[in-house]
Amino acid sequence: MKQYLKRAWAEISLSGLQSNISLIKKLAGASTNIMAVVKADAYGHGEGEICHCLEKSGVKYFAVSNLDEALQVRGFCPSGEILILGYTPPEYAEQLAENNIIQGVISREYALELVKNHKNVRCHIKIDTGMGRIGLKYDTPQECAEEIKNIISIDGLSVEGIYTHFAVADSDEANNIKYTDNQEKFILDTYDILESQNIYLEHVHFMNSAALCYRTNPRSTLARAGIIMYGLCPNYPLAIPNGFKPVMSLKAVVSHVKTVKKGDCISYGRTFVADHEMKIATVTIGYADGYSRLLSSKADVLLHGKRCRITGRICMDQLMIDVTDNNAKEGDIVTLIGTDGNETITADELASLYNTIGYEVVCGISKRVPRVYIE
Repeated sequence: MKQYLKRAWAEISLSGLQSNISLIKKLAGASTNIMAVVKADAYGHGEGEICHCLEKSGVKYFAVSNLDEALQVRGFCPSGEILILGYTPPEYAEQLAENNIIQGVISREYALELVKNHKNVRCHIKIDTGMGRIGLKYDTPQECAEEIKNIISIDGLSVEGIYTHFAVADSDEANNIKYTDNQEKFILDTYDILESQNIYLEHVHFMNSAALCYRTNPRSTLARAGIIMYGLCPNYPLAIPNGFKPVMSLKAVVSHVKTVKKGDCISYGRTFVADHEMKIATVTIGYADGYSRLLSSKADVLLHGKRCRITGRICMDQLMIDVTDNNAKEGDIVTLIGTDGNETITADELASLYNTIGYEVVCGISKRVPRVYIE
């Protein structure tokens, strides 16, 4: 059997990833280390190969969502520093310690529960400066610093840093820029208060992908590079710095080509009716592969360097395209995300067609689509 079934597959460019990391390092500056966000199977790109490539590129910090992901990454990166951004049930504190994993702590109560189960837990404390999700929530940096001191005093807890997450750093609107300014000021003021009281933490971090693109700050010891590491925009179509390359391409093949007459219907629901004689090709990918049904009759694909429109509803395993002006034949490769000739379709472009974000597009490519890694 072939290495992978040439039906639908995702090509992952490791050289593209390495190039993006080089750009991120330049944007972040010498005083800031890169923390690669590899949650959700490295945003659908396959965490194993991605983590190995990142290590080769000099990345030693990794961020994940949960303990299962952290343990996977620990297997790939035995010496990496791994931070869990989300919740870990306190009864798993021993596994955190045994695997040298750093836990994000969101409250003093949570910290106390963690050390009930193990007396050697590493952590960074999360501050909610305006995301409204998780973390310490206080009106002033002084109050926040006092609570952090209380958490630091907990026996068995090793507090190594504080961090926050920006809500609208991907916006160029004046009120959103001011909002992010206030978030940044709050955490830095909190850190400075701690330092003025001789409490020195190794890390204070707040830069995400958007901040790396639009508002770098050398005081952030870590830059949590997420979506831009994979070459996509934090907020499409707001431009990102030149040079970033999408890491994932999505491809399938033509399985059948036919001619339909005026009045013939294509796919479920008869939502597409030919208004003239057309040539239609069937392509071996569908919504079970993570190619959204919401793209029906909206998105283009690339064939022989030309755009071809999807006709009718996307099925679970197949979709149909208009190849009237294209010399299509069975076995031809179709590009759904990526470049063919002078044409490019990005995950961000697809996302814009059904009011979502590029993150969801790449994360949604299903496990049955093999990831094929190319240099």
